[in-house]
Amino acid sequence: MDDSPATVPSPPAGTRQQPQAPVIRVLVAEDMRVMRETLTALLDLEPDLEVVAAIAAGDQVVPAAMHHRPNVALLDICLPGTDGLTAAAELAVRLSSCRVLILTGLNGPDHLDRARNAGVAGFLLKDSPAAELVRAIRAVARGEHVLDHRLGG
Repeated sequence: MDDSPATVPSPPAGTRQQPQAPVIRVLVAEDMRVMRETLTALLDLEPDLEVVAAIAAGDQVVPAAMHHRPNVALLDICLPGTDGLTAAAELAVRLSSCRVLILTGLNGPDHLDRARNAGVAGFLLKDSPAAELVRAIRAVARGEHVLDHRLGG
C-alpha cells in the first residue's frame, strides 16, 4: 500500500477559477406575505445574495438584524408596529454596518426626506424591474447610494 500523500493536479494554465465575490446577506422586511415571499425567492436566485431573514413587521427589524447581521436591510416604509423609516434610523444607530435600502410604493418628497434623515443608502420604488433591485442591493452593499431615477434629486 502506498502511504504517500495524494496530489491534486493543478488546473491548466489560464483556467484558474476566479475567487467568488462574498455573499451579500439581506434582511427583507415587507408586511405583504406574497411580496415578501416573492422578494425572498427572487433574491435567492442570485448566487451572491442570501436572504438571512424575512420579516413582516417594523418592530422586528432591529432584533432580526442584530441576530442575523445582514449587510443590507431591504425595508418597506409601511410596516406594522414600527414604520420602515423609523426602523432604518434605529438600525443606523444599533448596527451601522447594515446598509438600508427602502423599497416602497410611496414616492412623496416627505418620505424621501425622512429616508435621507434616517441615513438610508437607497430608495427604490416597488414597480422597478427586478434586475434594478438586484443592482441596487449590490450597490448599497458596496457603500454606494442609490436613488430611483424617477425621483430626481
